[in-house]
Amino acid sequence: MNSMQPTFTSIREARRWASLFLQEHNREVRVADLLLEHFLDWTPSRILAFDEESLPDEIREPFIKAIKNHAETGIPVQHLLGYGHFYGREFQVDKHVLIPRPETEELVLGVLEYVRTTKLKKPNIVDLGTGSGVIAITLKAELPESNVTAVDLSEAALHVAGKNAKEHNTDVEFVQGDFLEPLLDESIDIVVSNPPYIAYSEKEMMNDTVLNFDPNMALFAEEEGLAAYKVIVQQLSKMKQQPKCIAFEIGYQQGLAVTRIIQEYLSGYECEIRKDINQKDRMVFAYLNS
Repeated sequence: MNSMQPTFTSIREARRWASLFLQEHNREVRVADLLLEHFLDWTPSRILAFDEESLPDEIREPFIKAIKNHAETGIPVQHLLGYGHFYGREFQVDKHVLIPRPETEELVLGVLEYVRTTKLKKPNIVDLGTGSGVIAITLKAELPESNVTAVDLSEAALHVAGKNAKEHNTDVEFVQGDFLEPLLDESIDIVVSNPPYIAYSEKEMMNDTVLNFDPNMALFAEEEGLAAYKVIVQQLSKMKQQPKCIAFEIGYQQGLAVTRIIQEYLSGYECEIRKDINQKDRMVFAYLNS
């Protein structure tokens, strides 16, 4: 990578340099805009309107450094910014948690729809493997009457999630443990989870942005990516009272396998595989026949 510092002065030139630099390194060109917005603390429209202005000296170095860092290593733009977006809110993220993905918003949407159509009052909702807390905090914010508990094995992840809950003024209870293990005696209406579901065999096909920066324990699972679902469903089978709704995010080829796991260990559930916005199987919803 050339060590020569780029010679630009205006915001427009900075944007052009960054876009070309990213393109040459096969990175998303859009990162240039996201980082400019961040460092300038400007809206996209303001950048377009005033792009002839010179780039302030104090952000020149950090901007160049961030662009080069992303180009060389693939470090996610969310790590450079310190936050990611989810369901219209900003959440702190770091190397201990999965970066929030738009597909997971659809999982949350499915749970919200379920609560609204069944008119569940004050539902007890549990989010397993909460990571940065995006699912639990969003559900609590959208359903203030609900009781939301979030579980994670990682203390570092729970620390990030706790900060996010405070930031969004949401009263979520955080518990450390292995999925449902600490809550087996509780009465739960809805279990929602985006667990690790990538098979270790897929590792070499993944891009560096995901592989090197998302925590492995949040990505990979044994048994071709199905281990977490088995653990959760087996834990569910030990509960005195089964939840009314189970909502899983899945890998796009796992719909039938996850459905089979539910049917094998639990009785009385109707399963539905749902597609995401890209028309890939992305969720399994299981409803208890009342």
